[in-house]
Amino acid sequence: MGGVQREGSIGGSAEIRIRVTGGVLLVAHLAFVAWLTLRPLDVPWVTPPNLQPFAGVRADLALGGPAAACRIAEGLALLAPLGVLLPMAHGRIRAVPFASFMRTVAAGFLVSLGILLLQTGVPGRVPDVDSLLLNTVGVALAHLAVVPASRSGLRRRSERQERAAVRQEEAAQGRTPTFPRVGIAP
Repeated sequence: MGGVQREGSIGGSAEIRIRVTGGVLLVAHLAFVAWLTLRPLDVPWVTPPNLQPFAGVRADLALGGPAAACRIAEGLALLAPLGVLLPMAHGRIRAVPFASFMRTVAAGFLVSLGILLLQTGVPGRVPDVDSLLLNTVGVALAHLAVVPASRSGLRRRSERQERAAVRQEEAAQGRTPTFPRVGIAP
């Protein structure tokens, strides 16, 4: 029935399906993000880089309106799927929640930092530290919103399947024979 399982991993084909699906979706999302953020823009002028944290967010909020909310929402949503896809590609349902959260947020931060650094060489693209911060917060929020509940549901499902397998095995072996009590002789 397979080899030795890692502690905390789900068994057999379910683990493989989750990992493969997570890996494929992760690659697809990163390709989309690279296309969206690293293609050259043909613009008549560019703004200077924003290297002061939350300066752009404060300016957007000062202007108000739907454009400001849209810009902030875009920053939060761009890499948010990584908060779910990275743990999914890892495939563990019994991971330490805080460690998983920190690994995921750190990976999201590094991906966002990589995009920020690559944008410095793309015509029409201007580095913005606010996008780095918003992308990282988006990854954290998505992870907190989805991963703990998903892992809990998968753990319950796995435990039910394990109990059912034990019951089935016991039924296949048959009932344990019982012997009537023998009285004590006088």
